Amino acid sequence: MTLQVNPFILVDGTASEAIAFYQEALGATLLFKQTVGEGPQNPDSPMTEQEKARIAHSVLLVGETKFFVADQEVGQPLSHGNGITICITADTAEEAQQLYDSLKAGGTVDIELAPAYFSPAFGMVTDKYGVCFQIFTKRAQ
Repeated sequence: MTLQVNPFILVDGTASEAIAFYQEALGATLLFKQTVGEGPQNPDSPMTEQEKARIAHSVLLVGETKFFVADQEVGQPLSHGNGITICITADTAEEAQQLYDSLKAGGTVDIELAPAYFSPAFGMVTDKYGVCFQIFTKRAQ
């Protein structure tokens, strides 16, 4: 059996913005994007143009990792929390600093990026979409 585990980021109506943000902040490559309106429609439950424009699914690639970004379904509650974080591992402290600075734009700093006993540069931020990221730097070999 082969399994994959992929981060899936849900936002409320700002998925297009979030995709552009992650392309800029993380150098993500957009592999796939589909709006709700491009999917099957129920003629008994017509949608507004705004609802059709929401992102049903997208696939982004950062390094060797695919992750997904979509808008939560209309009417479904969205809650944020730090029970799950996305850890990004950088090769150097300079790369870690760039990632950290990009992700904290419009967000909040949870742990300042600084040397730690386990990493030359470690920090945590919650980005402007409520997603928690740990930035970790590999130890020099």
